[in-house]
Amino acid sequence: MLLFSGDPHGDFRPIIQAVETYSPAAAILLGDFDLERSLCEELEEIAAKTEIWFIPGNHDADRDEWYDNLFNSKLGDRNLHGRVVEIAGRRVAGLGGVFRGKIWMPPAAPKFSTQQDLLSTCSRGERWRDKIPRKHHVSIFWQQYQALRAQRADILVTHEAPSSHRYGFRALDELAMAMGVKSIFHGHHHEHYSATIGNGIIVHGVGAAGVVDHEGRVLIVGK
Repeated sequence: MLLFSGDPHGDFRPIIQAVETYSPAAAILLGDFDLERSLCEELEEIAAKTEIWFIPGNHDADRDEWYDNLFNSKLGDRNLHGRVVEIAGRRVAGLGGVFRGKIWMPPAAPKFSTQQDLLSTCSRGERWRDKIPRKHHVSIFWQQYQALRAQRADILVTHEAPSSHRYGFRALDELAMAMGVKSIFHGHHHEHYSATIGNGIIVHGVGAAGVVDHEGRVLIVGK
């Protein structure tokens, strides 16, 4: 069994409870953690009981400490963003973060295809730790999207929603179809729902701090 957890926003009790109850092979968190301490500390109770994976959300770069407590935690290497990993026999692809008009807002053409393209335009005062502005570490770049399109997966996890949601993006439908995925799980909008898009791909939105299984069954209702 795989579990998918909607945006915790500081509340990790539901995913901890779900792991204790269902003993999944892995738990995948869909972003927006609001971490006042490291992710490994928040999930210490279940770290030895299941594999923990995540994608970042837009709020995970709102503050320096939230960023560091996620990306620099001992679980930082479990970030699925921009890659495909075999988890419990399934190929899981991750695309974290959000589309932003400054970078790329589909269906418009990208303004910056790569982080390096953006960095080349940033003044010294705009840079964060001598890199791109902090918030754009959780912006979706065309290069990341294209790199995933060239791969195959069974499941796609995203923070943004595909077109099944009223605020979703057709670009994510197209990514899923190109990768041959069978299902998508997303957070961000704090809503539980299931829908079908092109190629019969099943989409499951997960509520804030809610938990669903790999078939989209709601195990813990989100906020």
